[in-house]
Amino acid sequence: MKKGLLSVCMLFVLLFTPNIAHGMHIMEGFLPLNWALIWGVLSLPFLIVGFRRLASRLKTQGDEKMLLGLVGGFVFVLSALKIPSVTGSCSHPTGVGLGAILFGPTTMTVIGTIVLLFQALLLAHGGLTTLGANVFSMAIVGPLVSYGIYKLLKGNKENPKLAIFLGASLGNLITYVITSIQLGLAFPDAVGGVASSVMKFMSVFALTQVPLAIIEGIITVIVFSLILEYKKEGVLEIESII
Repeated sequence: MKKGLLSVCMLFVLLFTPNIAHGMHIMEGFLPLNWALIWGVLSLPFLIVGFRRLASRLKTQGDEKMLLGLVGGFVFVLSALKIPSVTGSCSHPTGVGLGAILFGPTTMTVIGTIVLLFQALLLAHGGLTTLGANVFSMAIVGPLVSYGIYKLLKGNKENPKLAIFLGASLGNLITYVITSIQLGLAFPDAVGGVASSVMKFMSVFALTQVPLAIIEGIITVIVFSLILEYKKEGVLEIESII
């Protein structure tokens, strides 16, 4: 039953987010060089910490490799679905909330960076010059918010569905708040400046991103429930899930 429901939800997302070739995260060469470098430098410390945490976790809990692969695939598929939203960027699910809840935000920085790199090289989705900016919004801030909201609201560990839904949904939305800020800083409005530009980007993103965030929250709850079920049945050998 749950597998069937998951399939229906994934089909709905595929129909709702047509794969249009010119849709991007923030596309290659779109940001001025100075901002591309700034976001790359800001992302680097988080990535270093993430690699260290991930290496340490795999040494002590190596049986989680299969689940890490599943989470990486989940992020890759969801974040590759896209609706063009504004020139140079797009709206899409991010998928990072699930992994942030399961493994913590720093691990998702590594997985999100790998996904973004593969998408830039293989799908022309995003770019190498804008990798730092896309990593900062989707692989750093998004997971931090998802994890923080989940930890704050989870309450009853036997039924954490509301915390998972809000964590995944708001983690998705904050990614686009950060993207709007990045674009607003790079391209300030001639009259209203940075603040006006940021608000314009946010208003355009909101039309497509709010329903996508809700859908991502629902799918994340379903997938999380399936993982817990498979863990109980012994299909997934996992020492600990947050």
